[in-house]
Amino acid sequence: MYNNNIWELAEAWTDGSMNAADRQLLEERKMTDPVFAAEFQDCVNILQSLQGSGEHKRFRAALNNAHKQAAQQPHGFMPKTISLARNHWRTAAIAASIAMLTSLTTFWIAQHNNKKIASQYSLLRRDLETYKRSQNKIITDIKQQATPAPQLEARYTGTGFALTNDGYLVTSYHVISGADSVYIQNRNGDYYKTHIVAFNEATDVVVLKVEDKKFKFGKQEIPYTIAKNKKKLGTRVFTLGFPQDEIVYNEGYISAKNGYGGDSSQYRLDIPAGPGQSGAPVADASGNIIGIITGKESESEGTTYAVASEAIIDLLNTLPEKNKIKMNASGKLSKLGREQQIEKLEYYTCAIKVYKK
Repeated sequence: MYNNNIWELAEAWTDGSMNAADRQLLEERKMTDPVFAAEFQDCVNILQSLQGSGEHKRFRAALNNAHKQAAQQPHGFMPKTISLARNHWRTAAIAASIAMLTSLTTFWIAQHNNKKIASQYSLLRRDLETYKRSQNKIITDIKQQATPAPQLEARYTGTGFALTNDGYLVTSYHVISGADSVYIQNRNGDYYKTHIVAFNEATDVVVLKVEDKKFKFGKQEIPYTIAKNKKKLGTRVFTLGFPQDEIVYNEGYISAKNGYGGDSSQYRLDIPAGPGQSGAPVADASGNIIGIITGKESESEGTTYAVASEAIIDLLNTLPEKNKIKMNASGKLSKLGREQQIEKLEYYTCAIKVYKK
């Protein structure tokens, strides 16, 4: 169909030359590909703006002719200044139209390039667009509740995992950035309010702490450790996260030691991931954490990016003495089968619920 050239499609759509079958195919693609739909509409808008301004070609020719005549005049010739007569308003209007259309075209190209860049990498914070009440009312209700269990829609969700059993946890910074309140929901479905302990926006990592002093993730200390060094290419990995309301398991491998754009603080993984999995732990075969899911390549089903666990270690080293966290020297999951590893990790993996005005 028109070699999939978006301008050819837009022109055929605008001038009515597209047949019914191609129109149907086009409508189906617009419904399944929002980025294409937006770009196509931009093209249509520009083409519709250009209709009726065919005289711009004659105007350009007149300008070129005037320029040539001026160049041929003897040295020192001063052209006569003529005031704009009423019958020249049409030419002036055309000139203004050309200037406007040039600006619109430049703007479209810039927007088009921005969309292409944005479409290559997307963060995996889950945006919940349905609200039972306004966000201001949500924040007010949360503050008035006796227990930290909001029964309202969160603005965003993500995933986090425990650093200690008594409530320190880590997630992606972009998940909670600008939040008014951040809660976690544990394996039992209970909500607990948290506060920020430390973060590094550059590496997209944040440490949170559950405010309830009696809180525990599980009955025992966390059964894994945080890897201090990057793992090798081809290392098999798995992750647990919340792209839905229940925890989801995925597995894959490290496909490149550096992440998006060659970022050495990340991994490139071949593993499925979706919105809501930002902050999810990435574990190796022994069940130890080697990274945190942060984003994915939009146009690829399985290309996902994870911040390497070294970024967690670096952030923990900056904590004040009162918040110092001592990680396990070794994990306790290496001798367990994958099903048993997952069962253990579920207790220490949580959904992040973000409330924002």
